[in-house]
Amino acid sequence: MANPPYRNDGVPGAYQYFPVNNPDIGAALALTKDTPVLFTPITIKNVEFKNRIFVSPMCQYSSDNGHCTDWHLVHIGGFATRGVGAICMEATAVVPEGRICPEDAGLWTDSQIEPLQRIVNFSHAQGTKIGVQLAHAGRKASTHAPWVRERAGRPTALEDENGWPNTVYGSSEIPFASTYPTPKALTERQMLDIEDAFVKSIERCKSVGFDFIEIHGAHGYLLHSFLSPLSNTRTDEFGGQDLENRLRFFLRVVKRCREAWPDKPLFVRISATEWAEGPEKDADGVWKQWGIEQSTILVGRLKDLGIDLLDCSTGGNYSKQKIPALPGYQVPFAEVLKKAYPNLIIGAVGLITEPHQAESYLKNGQADVVFLARELQRDPHWALRAARELNVAVKAADQNERAWPNSYLRQ
Repeated sequence: MANPPYRNDGVPGAYQYFPVNNPDIGAALALTKDTPVLFTPITIKNVEFKNRIFVSPMCQYSSDNGHCTDWHLVHIGGFATRGVGAICMEATAVVPEGRICPEDAGLWTDSQIEPLQRIVNFSHAQGTKIGVQLAHAGRKASTHAPWVRERAGRPTALEDENGWPNTVYGSSEIPFASTYPTPKALTERQMLDIEDAFVKSIERCKSVGFDFIEIHGAHGYLLHSFLSPLSNTRTDEFGGQDLENRLRFFLRVVKRCREAWPDKPLFVRISATEWAEGPEKDADGVWKQWGIEQSTILVGRLKDLGIDLLDCSTGGNYSKQKIPALPGYQVPFAEVLKKAYPNLIIGAVGLITEPHQAESYLKNGQADVVFLARELQRDPHWALRAARELNVAVKAADQNERAWPNSYLRQ
């Protein structure tokens, strides 16, 4: 009997020819009781992720009026081919004035769908799940890209620099810092418009084909600014000392996003503390800043709304924050939330750079997945390096297999 033909088969149904990888790039070749948790698949709302190494959203300041470019295709595509379990694309604004910088990504118009589809289709052809972080920058909008900021000596992008400093909005008329625009306090009508904008962006996400969505409620941007007594001094039902008032807008946005995105995973990122001096609450029970006690309450409410993953970060809302930037410095906050809500999937982030370090957080039950950003920029092959250091055989891309020791490629 003649031997069957041997071919370099392509991914079925892909928009171009790409060699099919079987199993998926970054998947463990065999799952046993000794497989590191980092390389154990995790299922989130019926979507299976091949491992627990997730790419954090990383702004690239490279979009053309909110439209992603081939820079994003190469940037994201590089991660998709190198073994990560999931990629969350950068903060993507739901309205033009919700961008952090003029060159940030957006999903406020249909013409922004196609360039994102190309990125998503490429990632899927490599067997990698991909989502997007939907965002509104609030009072931290209309700022320069970091390298432009260094040259300008100020953060604010003026009108002749493609900025919009006179139409920056926030929870209250309190600038992030003296060098930032003074925001206009949103009216309730404008808040409803922003809710609608999130929902419309989610409809576009369906057309793009994203596997999950993350709502950005951290780092001092709009939703976070409503949470904190440092940035929210409103006297209506959305502000003030009353915690329920400060939670109200955040929860309304998430509720509508959950309703608009019912069948796929919904993540929410929060800042669990602001790193401001003094206690979260004083001796008289007055909330002084946002912290882990209020975060725990918020996460409980988010869980009740049906979110699937809580991405636990910190900081960004207080310009004088003092952060003890040590390896894993944010993981203790993720651990508190995991203990409070053991059935909610928790993501840890923040100076996670070493494979054994990442594995320890998962093995010890401090979190369920890890999000990496700058370390993956330094080493896009981090997932394969982690597999080698943790002594687990995983799949490298067929095109890259010769670069990795054979014992970690095929059994």
